[in-house]
Amino acid sequence: MKEDLLHYVWKYKKINFTKLRTVTGEPIKVKSVGQHNHDSGPDFFNAMIEIGDQLWAGNVEMHVKSSDWYLHNHELNKNYDNVILHVVWEHDTEILRDNNSAIATLELKHYISDSVLRNYKKLIMNQVLWINCEGDFSEIESFVIYNWLDRLYFERLECKSKTITSMLQASKYDWEEVLFKMLTKNFGLKVNSEAFLSLANATPFSIVRKVQSNRQMLEALFFGQAGLLQQPVENRYYENLRVDYTFLSQKYNLDNSNIEAVQFFRLRPANFPTIRLSQLSSLYFQNQNLFSQIIERDTLDSFYQLFKVSTSSFWENHYTFSRESKPLKKSISKSFINSLLINTIIPLKFCFTRHRGETASIDDLALISEIKPENNTIIDKFNRLRPLTNSALHSQALIQLKSEYCDKNKCLHCAIGSTLLN
Repeated sequence: MKEDLLHYVWKYKKINFTKLRTVTGEPIKVKSVGQHNHDSGPDFFNAMIEIGDQLWAGNVEMHVKSSDWYLHNHELNKNYDNVILHVVWEHDTEILRDNNSAIATLELKHYISDSVLRNYKKLIMNQVLWINCEGDFSEIESFVIYNWLDRLYFERLECKSKTITSMLQASKYDWEEVLFKMLTKNFGLKVNSEAFLSLANATPFSIVRKVQSNRQMLEALFFGQAGLLQQPVENRYYENLRVDYTFLSQKYNLDNSNIEAVQFFRLRPANFPTIRLSQLSSLYFQNQNLFSQIIERDTLDSFYQLFKVSTSSFWENHYTFSRESKPLKKSISKSFINSLLINTIIPLKFCFTRHRGETASIDDLALISEIKPENNTIIDKFNRLRPLTNSALHSQALIQLKSEYCDKNKCLHCAIGSTLLN
């Protein structure tokens, strides 16, 4: 037995609320179950409950056993002074307030039906499976799943918006600067994301603005900050970059000593940091006021045009500074642009819309719905259970479902788990 089940049956009234009594026999009439608290403190705030002939307003705390109150040291925490009802699975000891009056206790094991308990055990005890509901997932009504996925996508957007909001506050709401940091991080992909972000954090965007009209100077700034201009390489392009970076470093007092080293290992050559940094340089060289251009666009094709950039000419026959390769124009692919849209552009547009006091528009949903779903292990396994992903909206929602609900056994907070429990 876990407290989650107690929270669930209380919050959604999955027991007969008309026949509740305390362990001492007093009738309980629940006017309001209260507001579910997911942080520290009592489990439900601002409940309204009639116990006997007395109407109480206050908080509700839940435990598997009454004695857990003392096990968790609640008697020493002033946040629990306003608890009006203690809801437990099993009552094994009386709980007293500071004035020695007993806190009313409701023992739930006599009220929860056997069918709910069986379904709960079946759902929660499947720890050997990839997800707890693996055996029943394909049987859930499509209406339930797709409505839940829509909610999960916005929940994922909310999670990403917290990071963006922190960055905006630190930059005094310089949207162009935050865009630069987020784009740079995502240009690093999974392997180099933190290294690229450390580069962006150590490179004032004001300097990027000053040099972005000069493509070579911009590349020198990025390569130099990334620590890629420190080896002895004999070619004119490399030497010119070193000279330019030395000039920039001295003029603007640049410091790259705390930037994480970029990695080449286990990357396809097209994703080498050298290639991605040159493409990022091209993007800013070709586009002034990039954030404003992003806000103005709302179709997938318009974003494909905006991000249709290639490396500088040197990288058309190189992947590293020292080794020549077959000539190939290295443009940003549509799949990479999709990744930028999913992880940077749409979350940033979502934050900007909310910052202006508006709600997410149909256009924002239309954009994520046009993007092809991601291809990874999580999406593949869900689709094996049941074909679901028609767009990146669904794939993002499934990632949220797996990481924030399935992996954390929060089945009773999930629409799918709640359906199976019932």
